[in-house]
Amino acid sequence: MRGSGDGLRPCRQLVPPGTGGHRRQSTAVALAVGAPCALQQKLQLPARREMRIDMSSSKRKRTLVLAMALVGLAGLSTFAYLSYRAPVVSGAPPAGQAARPGGGGAPGGQPPPARVETARVQAANLALEAAAVGSLRSNESVVLRPEVPGRIAAISFRDGTAVARGDLLVALDAAMQAAEVDQARASLGLAQANFKRSQDLFARTFISQQALDNAEATLKVQEAALALAQAKFERTRLRAPFAGIVGIRNVSVGDYVKEGQDLVNLEDIATLKIDFRLPESYLPQLRTGQQLEVASDALPGQVFPAVLEAINPLVEAGGRAIALRARMSNREGLLRPGMFVRVRLIFEQRSNVLLLPEQAVVPDSKQPYVYRVVDGQARRTSVRTGMRRDALVEVVEGLSAGDEVVTAGQMKLRDGAAVRPLAEAAPAAAAAPATAPPPAATGAATGAATGAAAARGEGR
Repeated sequence: MRGSGDGLRPCRQLVPPGTGGHRRQSTAVALAVGAPCALQQKLQLPARREMRIDMSSSKRKRTLVLAMALVGLAGLSTFAYLSYRAPVVSGAPPAGQAARPGGGGAPGGQPPPARVETARVQAANLALEAAAVGSLRSNESVVLRPEVPGRIAAISFRDGTAVARGDLLVALDAAMQAAEVDQARASLGLAQANFKRSQDLFARTFISQQALDNAEATLKVQEAALALAQAKFERTRLRAPFAGIVGIRNVSVGDYVKEGQDLVNLEDIATLKIDFRLPESYLPQLRTGQQLEVASDALPGQVFPAVLEAINPLVEAGGRAIALRARMSNREGLLRPGMFVRVRLIFEQRSNVLLLPEQAVVPDSKQPYVYRVVDGQARRTSVRTGMRRDALVEVVEGLSAGDEVVTAGQMKLRDGAAVRPLAEAAPAAAAAPATAPPPAATGAATGAATGAAAARGEGR
């Protein structure tokens, strides 16, 4: 057995007070016999564990007190905030006092009426119609192209001017064609003279019938030759095939043009065509002669009448639409071909149709409904709707003219909920002054903060 000289020295640490008689006796014995420090520490281990347990229990108590104080502070702060944010209604009792029957608050402590926007159901005339977009086309349109090549000798129009049918517009150099006409005319004159002499000789029986027939045939050939020469000459003259307005020419005098080259366009815009399409579902209601209304964004506020002229016998397989053409007068020349227009085709005029704003209708899986305002309460009413036009919807069943319905705020309502239209709620809202948080709530919040601070001090 090793002694103190083996490196184990007596421990000079004092025994902690209050550790118990048994532990003190064991420690004293250890010190008396010069027990090493490790042995003394082993004998003192239970006492240290007991001290650690006591300190942990005290810490948990302080933490629990602090947590309870913080929860109370949060609850009082929430109450004060909600009291401050609560809407103040004119005539409501002061904060902290219960509302008495007959007071300014909601009866029986109920929440104030919900503020909503409303509108009245109106009876009006409604047209059963179809709307579409279309394009304007000229009544007649052509691009002048020469049938023979040649050099332009004259241009007889100004760009954008009106011309009559048959007016000469462009003339090509026709010197050769004119010479051919003169030659054919001279040959025809000779043939006519020969035929006349042949008739006289045949009457005197100086020539045979065959000679007379040959003279007559020669005359007809020369007549045809003259007509051919004149036709070639006319091909060098480009005339207006109908009355209209010429466009902007692409050539000048002296230009050499080829056969089929574009020279200028001619448009008849006194009458215009409107080409548009409608879904095939409208086909049973379409009839030629139906009235249309045509409007253009270029001429706001102006509506032009038109008549449905033609219905295409084929339905487009790609879009399941049917092509339509209408015709309208354009004597004033306000509209031009190629313009984008809006077409309104009227099928039927209906009177005393109930209409309300479409935002008042709440969609539902079973049947759409509205909230009807009756005696300050929102009553859920199922409706059956019809046509829609200009943000209005037809009510076929469920409402009457003059009924007041909610148009905004339906999502916060239920059947029987108290409501107040904004038109009625505006004066009260304007009269209610801006208010500070109630004193009682402020004091409660201050007290809660003080209690929390005291709890934190105790924890320390």
